[in-house]
Amino acid sequence: MKMRLILASVFIPLGIIIAAIPENTTKPFKLTAEQLLDEVKDGTQFVSTDEIADMLVQKDPSLQLIDVRSQAEFEKYSLPGAINIPLTQILSEEYEEYVDQGIKMNVFYSNGNLKANEAWMLTRQLGYENNFVMQGGLNYWAETILNPQAPKSVMADDEIAKYDFRKGASAALGGDNAVLTNTNTVKKPKPTIKKRKKKKRVSGGC
Repeated sequence: MKMRLILASVFIPLGIIIAAIPENTTKPFKLTAEQLLDEVKDGTQFVSTDEIADMLVQKDPSLQLIDVRSQAEFEKYSLPGAINIPLTQILSEEYEEYVDQGIKMNVFYSNGNLKANEAWMLTRQLGYENNFVMQGGLNYWAETILNPQAPKSVMADDEIAKYDFRKGASAALGGDNAVLTNTNTVKKPKPTIKKRKKKKRVSGGC
């Protein structure tokens, strides 16, 4: 029963994403549906909100946040330094050198996972690398980084350390907390950045 639930949690969202993806009539896909499904099941496209917050606090130059929501939503609120490439334009030649490049770690985000996953699936099927998804989107960002909940006193040390990091990141990135505390947290190795290509200007960024 547990395995059925796990498979359902993968296949149902995948079906919704595939159905919502705009038809690609100009560029040949390089990955088969089976290859893409294997990557989706592994969850290798996801980057946690904690990792993104740490990179922003450290001003990591390898990070490029890409907001795939509409321009109107982007103008109301966006993450620091993010650029706006709406999902409906993700296959546009105008933005190809942004989503197919080797110097930056692109991280797509939207309000939740759906639109960002669509952007990742499209670019991944075209064989593009260095593209990832911020897990949970802005909704989870608000919950974990901007407004972190204090752990219970019986929580393990690593949970308390994670809360201290989030509280510090919140202060640094415009959340409700006012005091910057320890910004050290356990980090996973960043994905390897591929060869650099020249890029064009888009909305947002620094």
